[in-house]
Amino acid sequence: MVKIAIYGKGGIGKSTTTANLSAALSKLGLKVMQIGCDPKADSVKNLCNGKKIDSVLDILRSKEAKDVQLEDLVHVGFNGVLCVEAGGPTPGIGCAGRGIITAFEKLEELEAYTIHKPDVVLYDVLGDVVCGGFAMPIRNGYADQVFIVTSGEMMALYAASNIVSAIKNFGNRGYAKYAGVILNSRNVENEVEVVQKALVEIGGDIVQIVPRDGTVQLAENQGKTVVEAYPDSNMAKVYMELAKKVMERCNVNLS
Repeated sequence: MVKIAIYGKGGIGKSTTTANLSAALSKLGLKVMQIGCDPKADSVKNLCNGKKIDSVLDILRSKEAKDVQLEDLVHVGFNGVLCVEAGGPTPGIGCAGRGIITAFEKLEELEAYTIHKPDVVLYDVLGDVVCGGFAMPIRNGYADQVFIVTSGEMMALYAASNIVSAIKNFGNRGYAKYAGVILNSRNVENEVEVVQKALVEIGGDIVQIVPRDGTVQLAENQGKTVVEAYPDSNMAKVYMELAKKVMERCNVNLS
């Protein structure tokens, strides 16, 4: 089982990228589980026909903990992708990071990974802050590799720099390793050059450039990933290529 954390600044297109990556990996014949680790709980929406699934924290709030079953938490989405949302606390009350920790502990208690046996687990993690629960995939052995979604915008690169610093701090203890960045283009002037220049200081390289393309929005309007809605499009090919490159960086042989 390969465990991958996808980090990035909020609003950078991280969840869209992760969902399309999950769909592409499933098309390559892998059994995929995607776990949304953002309080908005909208990571897997486009893998589930545009519907938001009940989050782990919502279910734990509505049921006695002893009554919660694995099937309450894990939903089957496009092409068999296993979908989970950690969720967040009631707005204004509690800690979102603590919510992620609670969700992870419940999935382990119910033996989610042992029962479903995914080939790949993707954690879609908010990267504006790298503390508490948001650092769980990096520091507690949940993830093997970390990919960062960024653009050429200053705040996205600033967040990427903070995430890499956190990975390096935990890396000394044998936790997750930094695998590179996915450039989700925003049509910033000289964007590739800007990101490459930043990476000289941050470290790492560009795994894949994902161009800005209206096909992504057209697919999301249907509550789908590009891989599902427009499988023959150029953008679907980009995500399939991304999936192959990610697996290559994780030393997974697809042949």
